[in-house]
Amino acid sequence: MECILGILGNGFIASVYLLDCVKKKLSMLGFILTGLAISRICLIWIIMIGGLMYILSPDTYYSSKLIEYISYMWLFINQSSIWFATSLNIFYFLKIANFSHYMFLWLKRRISRILPFLMVFLLISLFIALPQVMKAFNDNKMKNRNTTCRFKMQKSEFFIQQVSVHLGVIFFFTLSLIPCFLLIISLWRHSRKMQLNATGFRDPSTEAHVKAMKMLISFVILFILYFIGYVMKLSSTVLENNKLMFICGMTTSAIYPWGHSFILILGNSKLKQASLQVMQQLKCERQ
Repeated sequence: MECILGILGNGFIASVYLLDCVKKKLSMLGFILTGLAISRICLIWIIMIGGLMYILSPDTYYSSKLIEYISYMWLFINQSSIWFATSLNIFYFLKIANFSHYMFLWLKRRISRILPFLMVFLLISLFIALPQVMKAFNDNKMKNRNTTCRFKMQKSEFFIQQVSVHLGVIFFFTLSLIPCFLLIISLWRHSRKMQLNATGFRDPSTEAHVKAMKMLISFVILFILYFIGYVMKLSSTVLENNKLMFICGMTTSAIYPWGHSFILILGNSKLKQASLQVMQQLKCERQ
């Protein structure tokens, strides 16, 4: 069900903005949302395929080279997904927040240059993470040569290895927390100003602040769930080989790519209007 919902939700987002691309009307926001939706569709398939391989055929999961290729694909797609999500959060922050600081105004005028700048950090994180993943598979192939010594070395290097692999994810997630925090400050200042001026609280600017803040906070919560699920899956395969923990971790991690897509549809006026039109057409066809 998570796989179906994720493909439907993200597929809908991608199709709406790909139509704009065909019409040559694709905006910066459309590019970010399209890339985010496509990367999450791929991420859902990787989570499900890897999970089913482990549950149904654990021998193939460990011995086949397919899992190695899946891991390389997961590394690239996972970091690309968080890169698009971070770019989206920064985009909403710069478009909606209101600060008079010169640094904010400088970034707001150069919003189109932020994506290439973040792309550099994405490439650096992949350059750091890829050798660590390759080393992990090479160590796994050599583990039968020296059981005790190799196991101790792996446990001592395990934390450093995981931090290196997820360095880019940690960086982009931390970067996503900053606009979320600053947007809350901007909303608080704006609400206070409206109350002092006695012009009402629910003005259009406040509505935009609240809507963007909901999307940013939902991303943070769902991504934390995704990371918890990943830790559960990793613990089940490396430490306990527990299939029940693996299934719970896979289910928890899959909430993020499909859940956030529906929040984006409800929070984006264009996507929400398109979804209502689709629902009305389906309703008419049934009648």
